[in-house]
Amino acid sequence: MKQFAFLLIFSSLFLISCQEKDDFTPIFNGEDLSGWHIVNGTAPFTVEDGMIVGTCVAGSPNSFLCTEATYGDFILIFDAKFEEGNSGVMFRGQSNPEYKNGRVHGYQMEMDPSPKRAWTGGIYDEARRAWLYPMEYNKEAKPSFHKGEWNSYRIEAIGNSLRTFVNDVPFADLVDDVDAEGFIGLQVHSIGNNEEHIGQKNIFKNIKICTTNLDKHKTPDNPNITQVSYLTNELSEREMTEGWKLLWDGKTTEGWRGAKLEGFPESGWIIEDGILSVEKTDGAESAHGGDIVTVDEYENFILEADFKLSKGANSGIKYFVDTELNKGAGSSIGCEYQILDDKLHPDAKMGKDGNRTLASLYDLITANAKNFNPDLPQQKRLNEYSWNRAKIIVQGDDVEHYLNGILVVKYNRGGQQWRDLVAESKYKKWPNFGEARKGHILLQDHGDEVSFKNIKIKSL
Repeated sequence: MKQFAFLLIFSSLFLISCQEKDDFTPIFNGEDLSGWHIVNGTAPFTVEDGMIVGTCVAGSPNSFLCTEATYGDFILIFDAKFEEGNSGVMFRGQSNPEYKNGRVHGYQMEMDPSPKRAWTGGIYDEARRAWLYPMEYNKEAKPSFHKGEWNSYRIEAIGNSLRTFVNDVPFADLVDDVDAEGFIGLQVHSIGNNEEHIGQKNIFKNIKICTTNLDKHKTPDNPNITQVSYLTNELSEREMTEGWKLLWDGKTTEGWRGAKLEGFPESGWIIEDGILSVEKTDGAESAHGGDIVTVDEYENFILEADFKLSKGANSGIKYFVDTELNKGAGSSIGCEYQILDDKLHPDAKMGKDGNRTLASLYDLITANAKNFNPDLPQQKRLNEYSWNRAKIIVQGDDVEHYLNGILVVKYNRGGQQWRDLVAESKYKKWPNFGEARKGHILLQDHGDEVSFKNIKIKSL
């Protein structure tokens, strides 16, 4: 009887092992590039010792070796090694003639060995929305990538859930619904004419994909890493369990009113296709439809909102707003996350040391562009005239501003140091400015067209 039970267990394990082996199938045959083709650039891809080798060349744009087949829901595994530069793997990738003459775009798992950022495993929206999940969301995972060595990678794209793993460690957890299907693409990044990078190699091997029995093979959810969702005016399942709620439902004015009105403004704000927009007028502060505020007040919270600027636009997200403080002309009073076209709006050059620029604590603390991306200048902090994400975290007197997932402002609003800062600002005439325990959330009408969506909050 024991011998029979042993044989039964052994047979079951053997069948499971065979099934798992069969579920993951190679998409590279180890001999040639059958089933693959190069798109966009001129960097060569060759097969050497059963591996795909991409070589950097001067003067080429980003080059991609792409599968001829497309994939929807899948788990992709592979090994890769590279020394310097930058690479990545497209998944659900796109190359449509009507979009930038066929330029490859879409989801990319970043491969970035730079010591400054080290964003390997993050998710980038190539040639479209830029960073969706920079690795500042999950800094603890960064050391799991080993520069210059073979690393194993795993991409799980199942429905709206897009997750990455490096050496079996969870890196990115993104929820997004823009592309449901596309190709797999191996990248050799452009190096311009930098002679130091000519000849550098990106090497890939053991490339396999699973498209069946995904529920059995997918990695269990890890609640200890940050999940980022870009679903439009909709909460992910995890966000709902974590206590998030939509601050705007994407359809009505419910939960909002004019900052100086009992109801919602009759003009000046437009709701269309899940987007809430301030109408453009003459650029004056709160002089047309006027600011809008939440009906409720909030104390400790995480607030997220996606915003899109028009050229030269000015707006802001305020918090700790007391609508009773300013009954006259101008905006209601509260701490402000500045929303501004730094390049074209004159306010960016006013104030002190840039403290009126994008994502700054308006007129008080300048957003630190170096925190956003050490490799880019300040004017590249945002996706110009496209969607960007603001996040504000309040825990007691400690407050943080984030722009597209990166911490850019951190301050404490208690004590003499805070009061000294306020005393040198435009808020000096308001007693105890910024020290309220709770207040309304405000979206500013500054007479310029600015749009909002995905406005959500989690009380702490």
